[in-house]
Amino acid sequence: MWMQDKLLLQEELGRTISRLIHAFQTTEAQRLFLQTFWQTMVREWPGIDRLRLDKFYLLMRMVLNESLQAVRMRGWEERDIEQLLELLTTEILHEDSQAPNGVKSHFLEVFLEELTKVGATELTADQNLRFVEPFCGIAAHTKDSLVLHNITRGIFEAIVEQAPFAIEDLLKELDAQEGEGEASDGDESDGDGEEESAEEGQEHHQLPQKLLAGSSGQAGEDEDSTGPVLQFDYKAIADRLFEVASQQSTPSQNRKCLYKVIRKLQDLARGHFPEDEVPEKAYRHLLEGRRVRKGKRRWLQRQARNLRGDNEEKTAHSPDLSPGGERKKSRRPKRPGSGLHRAAKGRRGPCGRRWRRRPGQAPGARAEAAGAQGPERKKRQPPESG
Repeated sequence: MWMQDKLLLQEELGRTISRLIHAFQTTEAQRLFLQTFWQTMVREWPGIDRLRLDKFYLLMRMVLNESLQAVRMRGWEERDIEQLLELLTTEILHEDSQAPNGVKSHFLEVFLEELTKVGATELTADQNLRFVEPFCGIAAHTKDSLVLHNITRGIFEAIVEQAPFAIEDLLKELDAQEGEGEASDGDESDGDGEEESAEEGQEHHQLPQKLLAGSSGQAGEDEDSTGPVLQFDYKAIADRLFEVASQQSTPSQNRKCLYKVIRKLQDLARGHFPEDEVPEKAYRHLLEGRRVRKGKRRWLQRQARNLRGDNEEKTAHSPDLSPGGERKKSRRPKRPGSGLHRAAKGRRGPCGRRWRRRPGQAPGARAEAAGAQGPERKKRQPPESG
């Protein structure tokens, strides 16, 4: 796998390696194979360069899929489910496993996806609860914030997000059962009755799509793109999470994070889907905010016009206002020597000191102590006598 560079050959080689689990006939041998594989990935992961990460991500996904296939072949027995989950949590998510963050994050990201591919059409809500229970205890007691976030987002939030599609699958099954019942009684009913029942069944099928997906177009796209979805008992998951989150040994950060998920699961158990109301509320809030912004803008524009009109009227009637709307400052008569004093006030003497007027000294006079010498006055000479 390390040396293979071609994409199609990587997929074929990964499929060959992952299917080696079916070559072992006993459960213990399969368990040893899976344990060796995950220990090898954990040990060698730090030495894998980023250009080779994608094919090993693919290999881990394939091995997880085939391990679930092995459990399915034995009829989804409770003991086999518990052993598989114990092996995976011990080797990957346990604090003593020393698994890198890349292995933990990828495993939690693809676990529900691969479980959906293998057992969505066979597993019941009680069996799916067994697959989820180990993650409840790990999320409540882990000290790794990354593991807590990945479990919350990859497991519980994914269950909440796929709830509308799970309800759609149930409605499809009910519609199929009703269709079979109507087909058995179709000989007794006429053609008009069949058309009316088909229209009623179509309306009954389209109604939850609008409620759960938000719009008919989006519902049609999601119906074509999504396949079977896992069924869950949301109340049972919420109760299990609350049981482990409310313990005294649970850290406050973990408890706070899990309580948010518990509220969402409890809402789903009551039949309330947050996705139904959020777009409408957000759109209404957006419109209200837009109206408020428009009203404020118009009010400010009116105020600006009123102020501009008042200023123009004052300019026209008052002679003291300049054309710019500003009152001219009254000029006071200058004192004799005030300009000289102002000029001398801003000058600096030696060592950067300002010239200061001594008490009793005439304004504008220079200090003799600073070495300033005044201009010599010419003495008037008496006129020479002729």
